[in-house]
Amino acid sequence: MKLADLKIGEERIISKVGGEGSLRHRLLEMGIIPGTKILITKKAPLGDPIQIHIRGYELSIRKEDAMYIEVGE
Repeated sequence: MKLADLKIGEERIISKVGGEGSLRHRLLEMGIIPGTKILITKKAPLGDPIQIHIRGYELSIRKEDAMYIEVGE
């Protein structure tokens, strides 16, 4: 399941971070690392961007980038 598919209030564990090159590197630098809990806190009216709670802080990411993040069921 992709992070972008989750609804507000859902919490999951990151299982895989995809993407290539600088995109993957940027996601990992932001703390989006496999094995980490992630919670969807808000979504913009059209679904982009998505606000998440991870490692004690709030982070907004684009829906396009969230499609590269796989989470456990």
